[in-house]
Amino acid sequence: MPSSSAATTKTSTGSRSSSRHRKTPSGRNSRAKPTDAGDITNYTTALRWLYDHVDHERMRLVRYNEDTFSLDRMRRLLAALGNPHEQLRCVQVAGTKGKGSTCTMLASMLQSCGYAVGLYTSPHLIDLRERITINGQMVSYGDIADIFRLIAEVEQEALGEQPPTFFEIMTAAAFKHFADQAVDVAVLETGLGGRLDSTTVANPLATGIARISLDHTNILGPDLPSIAREKAGIFKPGVAAISVEQDPAVAAVLTEVAEKVGAPLSFTGQQIDFSYRFEANRELGPHTRVCITTETSRFEHLPVPLRGEHQAHNCGLALALLDTLKAHDFNMPEERVIAGLEQTVLHGRMEQVWNQPRVIIDGAHNADSIQALIRALGAHVSYDSLVVVFGSSQDKDIPGMLRQLSLGADKVIFTRAKSNPRAMEPEELMTRFTEISGKMAQTAAALPDALKLAGRAVSREDLIVVCGSFYLAGEARKYFLDASQKPRTRR
Repeated sequence: MPSSSAATTKTSTGSRSSSRHRKTPSGRNSRAKPTDAGDITNYTTALRWLYDHVDHERMRLVRYNEDTFSLDRMRRLLAALGNPHEQLRCVQVAGTKGKGSTCTMLASMLQSCGYAVGLYTSPHLIDLRERITINGQMVSYGDIADIFRLIAEVEQEALGEQPPTFFEIMTAAAFKHFADQAVDVAVLETGLGGRLDSTTVANPLATGIARISLDHTNILGPDLPSIAREKAGIFKPGVAAISVEQDPAVAAVLTEVAEKVGAPLSFTGQQIDFSYRFEANRELGPHTRVCITTETSRFEHLPVPLRGEHQAHNCGLALALLDTLKAHDFNMPEERVIAGLEQTVLHGRMEQVWNQPRVIIDGAHNADSIQALIRALGAHVSYDSLVVVFGSSQDKDIPGMLRQLSLGADKVIFTRAKSNPRAMEPEELMTRFTEISGKMAQTAAALPDALKLAGRAVSREDLIVVCGSFYLAGEARKYFLDASQKPRTRR
């Protein structure tokens, strides 16, 4: 285990942990004079301008309405940029868990088939530019700075006293970059909800719904039907919509909204023949294989590149969405699809970042995803004892996640991500955990301290898992990346 000094290395400019961007409760930067277009001369100054805007990802309280999340504001901003989203062929995916995995697998398969593929995802782990990629390559520092400068030049005239939010700027920047680079297709991961999400201004060729579960209940609604209705807001008239198998209450809402909108809706496992099985062999080890059959495609026993039973459903959704693109003149030879699926790389999802002791990071941040993570660890990773380093935001389903931890973890160390302004205090997490489980736990003020405690508690055959938020997973990934690049002193 690397020493905690590795965590003191300088944070990359694009990291969400940059200390220069301190926000007031309103989400605005506390500096006296906001950066304007004339101040943007490079990537660093472009970031200063960006972080002067309201960032709902970092706010404790968010009013979810058509003023705070305004599609009209987004459309006016895009109009001032020449409506780049109207130049794109897109696929949009919403859901509570699995939408990022689905988008990444779909993008990888399309790229393997010879297409230039723009991929827009959120959040990022280390570098802001992770959110906007083309064929796996992040947007360059120069290109994103130029796009931010252009947005800065038009925002006042286009929007007046209603400046765009952080996420609206990022979404507009993605549309602009993809249009400038003339991508063949853009794969868009919805941010929050769907109905009012900035990505929903696009005109997709197909839409997908990953698993819907309880998350952001203080914003999207207190129950599954309420959340499902918000997610179904991405449906468009005449545009094919595909969903994974859902809770019956969720499926009923999705069906109702699709019929009202006029979007043909199919579910994998129902209208689309879908199955999966778990197996192990010498070449791939423990893994899941999927089969999916439509009127125009038949994929049999394809290995899922990401670990966990839940990823089988995401893979089936990605394959079904890929199939819908055949109706839009996409040519996708099966051998290239299989190769692209195999080449999928997704950081922060059951990603092993250190070998001795073994450390895995995962962005799981609700009860269902924690449960899925623990089940996937049991199926795919051999270990004697599981030590979990956990930190979460205050607005999450804390009791639900803690219950899952109490069932699956042998030892829990609570901490907080230094870059997360909404992080719950470790002591509060430990108190709640003890009340729920009756088990003992430990706390650490910061991630490096938590990792040091975990390192002392494990043997060679044990496993350390860092989870609870993408903030914490991102900090852990950078911690170990820095440690691996740090020169070792000779003794």
